[in-house]
Amino acid sequence: MEGTLCVRGGTVMRSRVRFCDRMSTHTLLVLYGSQTGTAQDMAERIGRQAQRRRTEVRVQSLDSYNVANLISETLVVFVCATTGQGDPPDNMKNFWRFVFRKSLPTGSLCRLDYAVLGLGDSSYPKFNFVAKKLHKRLMQLGANALLPVGLADDQHDLGPDGVTDPWLISFWQKTVSLYPMPPGLSPLREEDPLPPRYMFHFLDATTDKPVQKSHPPDDQGPPSAARPFPAQMVSNQRVTDLSHFQDVRLIDFDITGSNIQYNAGDVVMMRPCNSPEDVEQFCQLLRLDPDSYFILNPADGGTAVVPARLPQPCSVRYLVEQYLDIAAVPRRSFFEVLATLATNELEREKLAEFSTAQGQDDLHSYCNRPRRTALEVLADFPHTTAELSVNYLLDLFPEIQPRSFSIASSLLAHPNRLQILVAVVSYKTRLQKPRRGLCSSWLASLDPTQSDVSVSLWVKKGSLKFPQDLDTPAIMVGPGTGVAPFRAAIQERIAQGKRANVLFFGCRSETKDFYCQSEWEEKVQAGHMTLFTAFSRDQEDKIYVQHRVKEQAKLLWDLIANKNAVFYIAGNSKQMPTGVCDALKEVFQQEGGVTEIQAQEMLEAMEKAGHFQSETWS
Repeated sequence: MEGTLCVRGGTVMRSRVRFCDRMSTHTLLVLYGSQTGTAQDMAERIGRQAQRRRTEVRVQSLDSYNVANLISETLVVFVCATTGQGDPPDNMKNFWRFVFRKSLPTGSLCRLDYAVLGLGDSSYPKFNFVAKKLHKRLMQLGANALLPVGLADDQHDLGPDGVTDPWLISFWQKTVSLYPMPPGLSPLREEDPLPPRYMFHFLDATTDKPVQKSHPPDDQGPPSAARPFPAQMVSNQRVTDLSHFQDVRLIDFDITGSNIQYNAGDVVMMRPCNSPEDVEQFCQLLRLDPDSYFILNPADGGTAVVPARLPQPCSVRYLVEQYLDIAAVPRRSFFEVLATLATNELEREKLAEFSTAQGQDDLHSYCNRPRRTALEVLADFPHTTAELSVNYLLDLFPEIQPRSFSIASSLLAHPNRLQILVAVVSYKTRLQKPRRGLCSSWLASLDPTQSDVSVSLWVKKGSLKFPQDLDTPAIMVGPGTGVAPFRAAIQERIAQGKRANVLFFGCRSETKDFYCQSEWEEKVQAGHMTLFTAFSRDQEDKIYVQHRVKEQAKLLWDLIANKNAVFYIAGNSKQMPTGVCDALKEVFQQEGGVTEIQAQEMLEAMEKAGHFQSETWS
């Protein structure tokens, strides 16, 4: 992005350049930054809407796009999620660094008409921070915003659709007025199917089965999403009592030879597999031979890129087991596409109803509330499923997204090992079959005593940063599996000679889910840490970690006010973080003699200085 093509005599010539562009091209570029696949799904939905309006469209992740080409684009939609503490998703970090270069000239993007749609959750403090910041930066670079930034909110009464639906209507009204369809063409009907993005070419079953080509190992650097490391599972130990309702596992991986380095607070990533039962049912419903092989190609005239994670040739079993997310609750887009492919009138009407804005309450009752999976939806619409062309599989089903886990060990304490603490997700809804978390159930099912049980994984930097100074205390509040990053931190800090470690741990019962009890007791006896526990169900009145924080007001005030301690929270984001923050502010008021407003200001100052950090999840 060098120079400014639209500047003449110091004046930006927007109107003339844009008028020429609009008359000569009709291309929309949709770029997305997605962490869990939601933003990608929305970007692809916008792409399908563009196709129906006869608009040439490309949909790409931000980091797969050559950002230097942005200077020559005329119409771009950015769809962005926000992760962590206001951070961009992994697949837009390179783009993020580039677009915020101070060396980029003002006016660089004066040819560009753009719109930004953010997907977020207003229960988090940095709600849609990435979308807001990108919107401002694009304006600084001279781009023209077609409409205000869209700020979709999971907490909206209608969910994110409460913002995205009216925002998209406004976007298309504005876009079609500026970039009209070619003369003589009209939009495609919503009920008409679009062509598939890919074509499956099945190999002759009479020939020898081809060997699936895998990527060569990358010896130049640590493992990544594109080059994960197959780590051998060493142990898969249940750390809750057998009588306890929750199955929690401490899982140990051998990472010898991986070139993986990690610190306390870092995160391990892995992609789960679908269960053998689900794979079998899926293949039966669609009449697919799981042992058949195919070559995947983009459809004629399409711009789709064959997913790099799929080997060529690929078996149906590999595709369904390791790539297609058939066990997830399907999004609205799944029903939009499936409705256009249905020929049975009753099924088509119901699928179309689920696809409309008016049908979202019914869709929520049918799908989201009972957590019905995409595979179960296929079984509920047998006529449509029986007629479904294999070519549409990648249009219907998203890729299985990687899951992240806080690393629960230190390389200093456990060389060549990586450990995680995993709560196995299983619960009942009104559906007969229990709901199960894909990744946690898959991990729990793996038996390390069997030969060659490995999990492909890679590591990325986490949001928690621990003090480097020997004397700086670390106060850690980690109930349940939130204790995982603090186990890593305590192991690491003790190995480094740092003894000022204070842990608040909470669970239901001392005898049933007190993770790593013997390890903590040994470290306390050795004088390496201080431990405060809260067992919520071991007495009539429930006791939580926030109660213990208030009880230790004098100690915490001394550590924070006099010894510059860093305070950490990790765990479920529902009520615990707010409760702990309120308790800490009470500590400030009680021991520091400050007002409620001053206590809030103290907490905000600590957060700004990196002395208050949190890592929470829903």
